[in-house]
Amino acid sequence: MLPIPKSSVLELLRYLIRIPSVNPSLSPEEGHNEVRIAEFIVEWLRRHNVEARMEFVRPGRPNVYAEVGDDDGPTLCLCAHIDTVGTAGMEIDPFEPKVEGSNVYGRGSCDMKAGVAALMVTAASLAASGSIKGKLILALVCDEEYASIGADDFVSRHKADACILTEPSDLKMVIAHRGFLWGKVTTYGRSAHGSRWDLGESAIKKMANVVVGLDDLDKNVLRNRQEHLIGPASMHVSLINGGVGVSTYAPECTIDIERRTLPSENVDRIRLEIEEVVQRAVKDSKVDWYFERSPFSCNPNELIIQHVTASYESLLGKKPESVGWPFWTDATIFQAAGIPTVNIGASGVGLHESVEWVDFDSVLVNTEILIQTATTFLQNKERIGNINK
Repeated sequence: MLPIPKSSVLELLRYLIRIPSVNPSLSPEEGHNEVRIAEFIVEWLRRHNVEARMEFVRPGRPNVYAEVGDDDGPTLCLCAHIDTVGTAGMEIDPFEPKVEGSNVYGRGSCDMKAGVAALMVTAASLAASGSIKGKLILALVCDEEYASIGADDFVSRHKADACILTEPSDLKMVIAHRGFLWGKVTTYGRSAHGSRWDLGESAIKKMANVVVGLDDLDKNVLRNRQEHLIGPASMHVSLINGGVGVSTYAPECTIDIERRTLPSENVDRIRLEIEEVVQRAVKDSKVDWYFERSPFSCNPNELIIQHVTASYESLLGKKPESVGWPFWTDATIFQAAGIPTVNIGASGVGLHESVEWVDFDSVLVNTEILIQTATTFLQNKERIGNINK
């Protein structure tokens, strides 16, 4: 039983949606950042007897840290991101949440202000109970939709024995997902007047050979590398730029590539494999690697998985489905910091799309799962992560 009326939970979710928190790195022209929503979250949590504060990662880019309980026992972290993607091309009013049946519409309704609301209500519930011996902490982080500077900063400041994320997952338990690697390939030509075929050499023509080679690697090699729950590795060319004028042979051409990675893969071998393909296509080309996020995989024996499973089964009469995702989340950052992590979130449609909504009934179920899991996990008197340790 939720300690807060369902109508109040719905109003909390709608209020969160009404606060624009578009990631400024993605859509600076929209003029929104995460400060206003962070201020509201802190104020709401304090009104519900939860200690909360903003922690600025960079100017104008805050996380919210909150806690309930004390250090007499384990620490459980609940994580959700407070930023959203932009609103260009949306077919609904992004910041005026409409309710139709159980569906709540708006930008961020599903990704992931529903998860934020679930965390806030969970913390308020445990504060109202006054009986926990360990500590529940909230990581309401900025910038997940771009570079995850919020999660990086949070794990550098705070420790926990386990973490639950609430990215929308149709109430399925996510225990693995792919990572990614970004690189820039450059080919070089010789600039000359467009009439001087005898002098000019097009870097764009050279790049065409690189694109064909990378496409062959993706389709005929990477798609055959399958991993349980996650599926195959993959790669694509995402950006291309070259040339200085229509009547000039292009002196330089660049492409950006994204390689989606599996937990079993070695990133150094991935880089070498791609570099070899590029060099075979064009000998004087180069590859610069500029960003990487590791894949995520949680040991199924982790205690937090046992508690989530037990809570789910207690509430719904069946075990949750364990799944993997092709995309990336902040779960990797918490897991890499030595915090066993799992994701379970609400159901919805339209992440990053023109129409986005979340199923409010699933938000309530997700919240109940979090409350019960936190209650049972924090009853452990010792700080324990993996049950095999």
